[in-house]
Amino acid sequence: MTGKKKINIVIDGRNFTVVGSESEEYVINLAYFVDKKIKEVSTKNDKLCQTMSATLAALNIADELQKTKVRLEELENQSKGPMERFDDVISELEDARATIKGLQTANNVYKQQLLDEQANKENSLKEIEKYNRALELKEKEIVENQKMIKSLQDKIFDNQIELIETKKELGEVIKRLDKEKKLFSKEEV
Repeated sequence: MTGKKKINIVIDGRNFTVVGSESEEYVINLAYFVDKKIKEVSTKNDKLCQTMSATLAALNIADELQKTKVRLEELENQSKGPMERFDDVISELEDARATIKGLQTANNVYKQQLLDEQANKENSLKEIEKYNRALELKEKEIVENQKMIKSLQDKIFDNQIELIETKKELGEVIKRLDKEKKLFSKEEV
């Protein structure tokens, strides 16, 4: 068996048996469409006989079919351009994908470079902070040393004054001793 089916349908009040390989639902929908078209023609002009109504409905259906075929041809012609360019578009798409992949690779390299630079920056900032702390300690040490120098300079000054006073006293003592020595020398004579 070739898969053909017998399907009973009703069109314009008449029973028909259709033999075909299409589904029953599809054939019933076709019969309903034709019956509806005949009823539309009949309701517009009640003087038409059944044959004339069927003929005019067939003409309307043929008109719709013809218009649909023309529209289909237009759509097919419109689709030829894009279909003919399909290979070019595919090639452009592959090129674009390759470009995107290259850009993504470059982007990843730049991201890694940025991360490395940020890490270097953080290390540099930590090192700068370390040197700043060391500088602060050295500045404090310099201030302490300057205080110590000032203190030592003051001591030196005080010692110089004391030395001068001591030299004066020593000079006076030597003068007195010289006087006494002269006295002793004169007395001895």
